[in-house]
Amino acid sequence: MEKTLKKYFVIFTVPTLVAFAFAFIIPFLMGVYLSFCKFTTTKNAVWIGLANYKSIFDSSSGFTSALLFTALFTFVAIITINIFAFSIALLLTRKMRGTNLFRTIFFMPNLIGGIVLGYTWQQMINAVLLKYETTIVSNAKFGFWGLVLLMNWQMIGYMMIIYIAGLQNVSTDLLEAAKIDGATSAQTLFKVTIPMVMPSITICTFLTLSNSFKLFDQNLALTNGAPMNKTQMLALNIYSTFYGKTGFEGVGQAKAVVFFIIVALIALVQLQATRSKEVQQ
Repeated sequence: MEKTLKKYFVIFTVPTLVAFAFAFIIPFLMGVYLSFCKFTTTKNAVWIGLANYKSIFDSSSGFTSALLFTALFTFVAIITINIFAFSIALLLTRKMRGTNLFRTIFFMPNLIGGIVLGYTWQQMINAVLLKYETTIVSNAKFGFWGLVLLMNWQMIGYMMIIYIAGLQNVSTDLLEAAKIDGATSAQTLFKVTIPMVMPSITICTFLTLSNSFKLFDQNLALTNGAPMNKTQMLALNIYSTFYGKTGFEGVGQAKAVVFFIIVALIALVQLQATRSKEVQQ
């Protein structure tokens, strides 16, 4: 059987590799090339070197402020989402009635599209703020915490499922041994349970980090960067530059390349940091 698989390995993998090349590798390489060009379409691209990359950090570009806002939002979102998801997972792995129903209810928001979520939460938040005669787009703080709230509501259920899978794989022998040794609930949690679910923490941290940094739909629908682009995240800033400013397509493409590098580097550092703390079983 193994000889047969090795013999026909290429036949089965080539279609996937070709599709991946046309759908990702070739467009990515074209995008990198266009970031060094001035263009309106791919057929009239003119090489201008690093001019687009220099324009990224102009004060009028808004890239730096969007980067700082995105970084702060990502930091808060990672902490809140993972703490709440892990806490709920702990509760739902105990012997109690209706756990399957609660898991389904908590997971359902993840199935709703970002645009729908954004407009829905915009209406709900504005309904609350109406009492104070203001709206979510009147103050950047409202927009920031509105995005954090929306992201938590959407992703906590998804992360919860991953944590539940990790908690269910924790050896009961270890938990019983800790109990026999006189460990308190807090000591068992921090010395036994959390180290044993570090693979789940690695996955959840990576997913929340990457999804928070790449957030676009929800940002567009909830605030659209208002007021005065103070709640504009990186993905929306790139979109606005590429499609909203004629003649700045190259700058928008350069921003996209820098954005990719930033997310890739942060994700690699995070994966290395959390994997180093995983317990070898």
